[in-house]
Amino acid sequence: MYPLKFEYHKASSVAEAISMLNEHDGATVLAGGHSLIPAMKLRLSDPSVLVDIGRIDELHGISTSNGSVSIGGLTTHSDLAVSKVVPVGLSEAAGMVADLQVRNRGTIGGNVAHADPASDLPSALVALGASFQISGATGNRTVSAVDFFTGMFETDLTDGEILTAVEVAAEQAGTGSAYSKLFNPASGYAMVGVAAVVTIDAGKCTAASVALGGLTPSVTIASSVAAGLVGVVLDESSIANAAEAVQNDLGADILGDIHASADYRKAMAPVYVRRAVAAAAERAG
Repeated sequence: MYPLKFEYHKASSVAEAISMLNEHDGATVLAGGHSLIPAMKLRLSDPSVLVDIGRIDELHGISTSNGSVSIGGLTTHSDLAVSKVVPVGLSEAAGMVADLQVRNRGTIGGNVAHADPASDLPSALVALGASFQISGATGNRTVSAVDFFTGMFETDLTDGEILTAVEVAAEQAGTGSAYSKLFNPASGYAMVGVAAVVTIDAGKCTAASVALGGLTPSVTIASSVAAGLVGVVLDESSIANAAEAVQNDLGADILGDIHASADYRKAMAPVYVRRAVAAAAERAG
């Protein structure tokens, strides 16, 4: 199926893109296009105007400063997957996105702005405590990853705004992160995706953050799991005990489809929590 007719505009700067978005009613940002274009072909989305931001140089690349990592909104999954400066859990999640062709074109900004519940990056960014830099006609603002994702395919972005960068803390000694995933056998989407970040000092866990995607309408923060990890030595038994507490965090709205029922995803959640936490703990040392 072909998409409905639309106007196409190519922006050369963030300022020009914002101007175009606010000049045309029904305008939508086109970044890598791996979420938007399929939706348009299926006529699940029918923007009247596309503003292509793919050639804006200032939105590409990864930089570090004062213990923080800044990732341009057009940085591809492939670039994230091989980066030596982003937290390991984020590069790991990026390396599990779909297939090589998608990773070479898909962008971090487009991925999180789409807010697909089966996507890999949102849970990783929430667990890492990331923040998003957003620009619009009224200026710039910063939104935490926790507050950015508001529901299934819903975010805090408003019409005419662009997600320009993602900020995460650089990984420090004693802290480890990891991402573990139950793959959809057809598409590679996460049926269960778990991101974990732990800090270990003097042999015990002093801080933990765990977030899940793929089985709930939006990212789920596993605060019960984190509470079970802090203050203990992270061994096989303690991690397994804490992982079981994820059932307290998931709630009743569990996604299911022909590939994996809601009950199966819920049963697999503690399995992948264990794997992610164990890998993060090993990296934390």
